[in-house]
Amino acid sequence: MFLHSRPGSPGKPNEDYVAAAAGTMTQALLLDGAGGPAELPTGCRHGTPWFVAQLGEAAMTHLRDPAVDVDLALLRAIASVTRTHRAYTCDLGHPGTPSSTTALVRLRDGHVEYLVLGDSTFVADLDGQIVTVTDRRIEAVGHDLWQRMASLPTGTPAHQAARIEFVEHQRRMRNHPRGYPIASVHEQAARHALTGSHPAGQVRRLALLSDGATRFVEFGLGTFADLLDVLGSRTPWRLFDEIRAAETSDPEGERWPRAKRHDDISVVFLPGGEIGW
Repeated sequence: MFLHSRPGSPGKPNEDYVAAAAGTMTQALLLDGAGGPAELPTGCRHGTPWFVAQLGEAAMTHLRDPAVDVDLALLRAIASVTRTHRAYTCDLGHPGTPSSTTALVRLRDGHVEYLVLGDSTFVADLDGQIVTVTDRRIEAVGHDLWQRMASLPTGTPAHQAARIEFVEHQRRMRNHPRGYPIASVHEQAARHALTGSHPAGQVRRLALLSDGATRFVEFGLGTFADLLDVLGSRTPWRLFDEIRAAETSDPEGERWPRAKRHDDISVVFLPGGEIGW
């Protein structure tokens, strides 16, 4: 088992969260929090790192109950964090209220169950066949605004202004009928997650990946099979180093247009043999 999260820059807090527990109820979780540009308010006194930590701990707790399906576990976790928000008089109606992608797995009744909400990724090696699940609904929101941002050099004032406009639109469309579902303050978003399962005996290895980690594939550094090979090697840190090197080689986003020059990178890797599948 290998899990690690590396912040996008040393001077900024990590907005991702990873957790895993092995045993008869093996489970793992990855959250990629959406804080947004510092210029935009959130209405929350806590901040995104607090939100993902609270949501992650609550979700891991609810996943321990074998009678609770994975989407219901996430629903209950969102509801409990929302109640905590209210206790601190956070403005839960603010469009910038912290939100997070969710990718999780659990071993139950001889099956590996998964849930994906937002653009994090579940990838599994099923007897040599690589299967991936990513929630791309967020990409349909504000595509024209993303294109305008992507046409500008990353790190420039013009790019940042376009990014702010893009993120403001994304925020307005969170859990909106014409937008996309995401874990935030509306627990029913969990019912719209992508879920499924695979017989545990078929799962050789699997990983949960933030969109910062899937840059390995998006940048053409390797396939998802290659990514799993790196994570299962004696030097899994190479994945992080190669992504950072690629980002650094393209500081203005000319080759790989993106919202941020460097993103938080988070992974959870579970090799089937090590946890008794």
